[in-house]
Amino acid sequence: MSSADLVFYNGVVYPVAGEFVGRSPSAVAVRGGRIVAVGSDSEIKSFAGTRTETVDLRGRMLLPGFQDGHIHPASGGLERTRCDLNVARTPSAYLAAIASYAATTDAPWILGGGWSMEAFPGGCPTAAELDTVVADRPVFLPNRDHHSAWVNTAALKIAGIDAMTPDPGDGRIERLDDGSPSGALHEGAMALVERHLPETTLAELQNGLMVGQAFLHSLGITGWQDAWVGDGPSIPDSLDVYLSAAASGDLTARATGALWWERSVGLSQLDSLVARRARGPVGRFRPIAVKIMLDGVCETFTASMLSPYLDGHGHHTGNVGLDFVDPELLPSFVTALDAAGFQVHMHALGDRGVRNALDAVAAARVSNGPSGLRHQIAHLQVVHPADIPRFAELDVTANAQALWACNEPQMTELTIPYLGSERSTWQYPFGSILRAGGRVALGSDWPVSSPDPLEIMHVAVTRTEPYVRDSSPFLPSEAMTLDQALYAYTMGSAHTSHHEDVTGSIENGKYADLVVLDQDLTTATTLTDVSVVMTMIEGVPVYQAPSF
Repeated sequence: MSSADLVFYNGVVYPVAGEFVGRSPSAVAVRGGRIVAVGSDSEIKSFAGTRTETVDLRGRMLLPGFQDGHIHPASGGLERTRCDLNVARTPSAYLAAIASYAATTDAPWILGGGWSMEAFPGGCPTAAELDTVVADRPVFLPNRDHHSAWVNTAALKIAGIDAMTPDPGDGRIERLDDGSPSGALHEGAMALVERHLPETTLAELQNGLMVGQAFLHSLGITGWQDAWVGDGPSIPDSLDVYLSAAASGDLTARATGALWWERSVGLSQLDSLVARRARGPVGRFRPIAVKIMLDGVCETFTASMLSPYLDGHGHHTGNVGLDFVDPELLPSFVTALDAAGFQVHMHALGDRGVRNALDAVAAARVSNGPSGLRHQIAHLQVVHPADIPRFAELDVTANAQALWACNEPQMTELTIPYLGSERSTWQYPFGSILRAGGRVALGSDWPVSSPDPLEIMHVAVTRTEPYVRDSSPFLPSEAMTLDQALYAYTMGSAHTSHHEDVTGSIENGKYADLVVLDQDLTTATTLTDVSVVMTMIEGVPVYQAPSF
């Protein structure tokens, strides 16, 4: 028997899947970057030779690395290098952070983002507020979900947005009583300013990916699916960034790329997508999916709904949100992508958006037959009960951002009053989808919200806000068990990327993509009390806490 390169012992090993589930192993041996043995300390000690590195876990927990099913690492990292508002929570804190950042840079525009709608009346900050801290330069700051942006007067003037500017078909300009723009732009209206932004350089985006990757590794994340691989009005093509990082070895995570579907172009872009896919795989990166954004978000009344939003007083408004892709054409798009071997990753928050996505996959299944492709629908805020069984029937993965499924101000003040009592109970139905036999993968949508898997699983399991004591659970019948949440964050996401044969569980022959936690999740008081102390990819540390 050959010695192992690395042996973990005296720990709590959580295999997630495979023959070792239920056997309470305590040790793992790694050779050549792969797991070669799992078992008790006595069973694994024979793998420890004179050159074997041994790690005494001292009761800590060893898990397969977390895999984020829906995330934007390059833009998240880029945002961390700019005016990062994710740590603030109040208007005054946001303004102080913006003023502080502006004082440190002579950049012609103030860029960054991460503010939360719940901090402002009606969810919308104003240009007048922003002008008090930055009036000499234009400011463009997307909110956390990147479906809205906060701009100052200088930015509005550069874009030529005034009381006479019409709303674009796929967005809305928030306005004052006299019709003039207030300083908040939603969905497609953001592009009116975005087209004037200075170009982000390829080097800046490459650095953003590395900053994002380092941050994600510190949270125990070893792989992900990037849900937008493409370019933007002022952003270079992130496909080039990934291919370069993968070729050089700088990309240590296993990454699947979802190529961006231009919703205004249609099927004529299929050949281009096939050509872009052919540029990979390279290293640990595979551009095998296509992302289609079907609707907006509930807080701005742009998520696509089967029945109208309410006005906050219980009256129908006539507004059923937006369909960014014509529902009559969507089935032909998904069918063509399926036939071309792409797995389709659709953004849908409203119940009509979700139904349109399921209908499109159903059309592809009828036309092309079983394909083995892992089509998925992300976000799933409102799902009509009649559509719950269809996830299993169509083998569509529910790509869940569980951190949003709790009673917090954005839910209680900006969502529930406008959905109504019955429809509000249809939100984030992860428990129902699992009970109906559907697959669930967990992800964060970072930088929209925290990418910390422990925070996200806390909400998935308790349906309560992280770090808020005595908060009431939101629709607790839709909670996942801890085992289900851990599976969804490892094997569930690995399945969506076709990685489940080599990652996602601690089994012989799989890559040693592993995370060490400072305590056993199954006995911790709350999941958010637990910390990551080491992250490894193929047995090589990519993060190690000073305390470990």
